[in-house]
Amino acid sequence: MSVFLESERLVLRPFADADLADLVALDNDPDVTRFINGGKPVSRETVRTSVLPRLLADHPVLGIRSYWAAEEKASGVFLGWFEFRPVADDDTAVVELGYRLNKTAWGRGYATEGSRALIDKGFTELGVERVVADTMAVNTRSRRVMEKAGLSFLRNFTGDWPEAIEGSEHGEVEYELRRADWARRR
Repeated sequence: MSVFLESERLVLRPFADADLADLVALDNDPDVTRFINGGKPVSRETVRTSVLPRLLADHPVLGIRSYWAAEEKASGVFLGWFEFRPVADDDTAVVELGYRLNKTAWGRGYATEGSRALIDKGFTELGVERVVADTMAVNTRSRRVMEKAGLSFLRNFTGDWPEAIEGSEHGEVEYELRRADWARRR
């Protein structure tokens, strides 16, 4: 197994075809996908033909993946994934941070730990100048992770939801962390 990044309790590694079953389980937990698609199930075929290829693809400007499988270091248990993806296909200046973890990982600090590790790597090794993240305004857990990872509230906005889900009427929020602010806090 090749490792992209390790933190105190996590290993972030590239996805593999063998991760299909774990991804199907993750994307079919209605609590996990509540703020993504309203908790609707996703077929195995959709995960295989649409989700997994996106997670397996190298980003054009980085030449490496931008989605990473997260495992608990001590046990090797699949916890979910992290996204650290340049917004533009030709520039690493602005990177979007995201995460999706199994319920068993919630409330244990894994999302914050993985986010901080990716942010540090982005600013020290990948040429990142600004990290952004967004979520539904009502997703207080995800917002708290963003804050604990060092991001600050930037704005409220209304996204273009193909199908409204509960809470989407309150809009979305965007958070950010600039390299200079990160460096000042270190």
